Amino acid sequence: MSRIGKMPIVIPAGVDVKIEGNLVTVKGPKGELSRNIHPNITVEKDGNEIKVSRPNDEKVNRSLHGLSRTLIANMVHGVNETFKKELEVNGVGYRAELKGKDLLLKVGYSHDVIMTAPEGITIEVPAPNKIVISGADKQKVGQFAANVREKRPPEPYKGKGIKYASEHIRRKEGKAGKGGK
Repeated sequence: MSRIGKMPIVIPAGVDVKIEGNLVTVKGPKGELSRNIHPNITVEKDGNEIKVSRPNDEKVNRSLHGLSRTLIANMVHGVNETFKKELEVNGVGYRAELKGKDLLLKVGYSHDVIMTAPEGITIEVPAPNKIVISGADKQKVGQFAANVREKRPPEPYKGKGIKYASEHIRRKEGKAGKGGK
């Protein structure tokens, strides 16, 4: 039995879960999310808990069991407390700013990079070198943060670029014989 899949999901106060066939809809104070769960997986609401089960121990059903439980748990967590990713912009002249709902990045190109947030994602720029991306959908938050980081990934020699706040960049030394004659 899947250790993750068999754990029940506790529904916090203020969150409403509706299960219709294999469509799970979760409403909460921070938004509403819905997802189709694979037909082999059974999702049941029991009081203030959600239980996920599988019909048998076939390889496909075993792999879907824990995945489905985690996806539903992330939906419940996201509508109650949003997911958040923090990015740092490092480099001389590199900075980020907010223009309306768009993120404007000045990261060493001849032009400014403008990124529009998808629906349900909020962007904050508390400082010119900090970006905070938050939202109810964990996958959307992570994907948009990865797209922002992709515009100028950190390089290993000077550390310039956009990196996650928790990320550590392994630094390289540079040219070996730099001393000269």
